[in-house]
Amino acid sequence: MSFLTIQQAPARLNRSELAVPGSQPQLFEKAAQSEADVIFLDLEDAVAPDDKVQARKNVIEALNDIDWNTKTMSVRINGLDTHYMYRDVVDVLEQAGNRLDLIMIPKVGTASDVYALDMLVTQIESAMGYEKSIGFEHIIETALGMQNVNEIAAASPRNESLHFGVADYAASTRARTTIIGGVNKDYAVLTDKLDNDDRQTHWGDMWHHALSKMMVAARANGLRPVDGPFGDFSDPEGYRAAARRAAVLGYEGKWAIHPSQIELANQVMSPADSEVERAQRILLAMKEAAAEGKGAVSLDGRLIDYASIRQAEVLVEKANQINAA
Repeated sequence: MSFLTIQQAPARLNRSELAVPGSQPQLFEKAAQSEADVIFLDLEDAVAPDDKVQARKNVIEALNDIDWNTKTMSVRINGLDTHYMYRDVVDVLEQAGNRLDLIMIPKVGTASDVYALDMLVTQIESAMGYEKSIGFEHIIETALGMQNVNEIAAASPRNESLHFGVADYAASTRARTTIIGGVNKDYAVLTDKLDNDDRQTHWGDMWHHALSKMMVAARANGLRPVDGPFGDFSDPEGYRAAARRAAVLGYEGKWAIHPSQIELANQVMSPADSEVERAQRILLAMKEAAAEGKGAVSLDGRLIDYASIRQAEVLVEKANQINAA
C-alpha cells in the first residue's frame, strides 16, 4: 500500500438514486415512501426555464415539510454557467440546509468549478451556524469533465461521489446515439470468415472506457462511483444489464429515473447471499490460517491470501450496511 492515506467518503448506501423533478411536487411524497437509498430533487434538466423559480420554492418546502425518514437527500442545482445556480445554492442552503445532505453539481468541468461551490457553501454554512458539512456529488457528463476527472475528484473534502451523465456526455463527445445509457449496434466488431464463410457481429460497450476511467478517479480519491440514467424505463432487462456492467466494474449504485428502476438497482447493487456467505468463509479460513502462521490457504480448490481478505471485507461490510438500513 502507498504511504499516502486516502480519506474515504461517508459510508452512505448509494445503490439506487432516484431523480425527482422539482417542478412536480405531486411526486415528492411517493418518492419519500420509496425504497431508494438516495433522492435528488432536480432543479436542472428536468425543469423548464420558466419553472425554475417555482421549482426551487417547491424543493425548499419539501425538504422542510415532508418526512423523508432516513433517506439521504440531495438537490441537483443548475449549472455554474447559468444565473440560476447561485440562488439555488443560497436559497436552498439558507432555508432548508438542515435537511440537506448533498448537493449534486452538474456538468463539472474543472477543479475550479468545485472550488467555487466549496467557497460559497462554506460561507453559507458558517453564516447559518450549521454544524454538519454538506457533501458534493459531481456529474461527469462532458468531455472537459472527463479530461479533468482526476483533479475534480480530488478538489474538495466535501466530495462524496462521481456520477456518469451518459446523455450529456454523448452530446459533448458527439457520439452517434440518441439512446440514454443504451448500446449501439454499430459499436461492434466483425469476426473473420469461418469455415462456412459466415461472419459474426459482436456488439461492444461504447461507454466502457468512460465508466472505467471515472471509477478509477473515484476510488483513488475515496469517493463512490455511481452510474447514471438508463432512459428506457420500459426495458427492465436492459437496465439490469447496464447496472450489472457497472457493478462488476466497481460501481456502488445507479440512477433511477422512474420508480420501477429502484428495485432493480437495489437488487443488482446488493451482494448476493451466496457471495456474502463465501466472503465470510474466506475471512474465517484466513483467520485460521493466520493462527497457524500461514499467509495463504486453499478454499474450494482456489488460492486465497491477504488480498482475498480485503475483497471479502468489502462484501461483508456492504451486506452489514444494507441490513442495518
